[in-house]
Amino acid sequence: MSRELNSNRHSVYSLKYHLVVITKYRHKCITPEMLEELEKIFTRLLNDKDCNVLEFGGEEDHVHILFETPPQIQLSKLVNTLKTVSSRLIKKRYEQHLKKYYWKSAFWSRSYCIISTGGATIETIKEYIENQGKD
Repeated sequence: MSRELNSNRHSVYSLKYHLVVITKYRHKCITPEMLEELEKIFTRLLNDKDCNVLEFGGEEDHVHILFETPPQIQLSKLVNTLKTVSSRLIKKRYEQHLKKYYWKSAFWSRSYCIISTGGATIETIKEYIENQGKD
């Protein structure tokens, strides 16, 4: 199994995540221009936390972000920051467009989906662990 690993002073790691956030009430309000702006916002926020965006995309009611993080990142806090800051910035910039969809401050739904990605399958890892010490 070949994969690219990152390292810092005390660890070697490969931590990649697929995050999906949806608009509040699943309103189909994200325009192509807004999607481009959201990509810039998420990329800047993640880069500020020493994370890297590997892929970004979305549709009218949700966005997908594939990113990698260093091990010291607390995912729940990171996701909260991403959603809070992007919501504030996007609602400020596209206020006229969004006011027909939202009357309060929230842009994103409270829920989100985050999935760890990459590496071997669970079955492969289980088999590897089971076979440790066996020759």
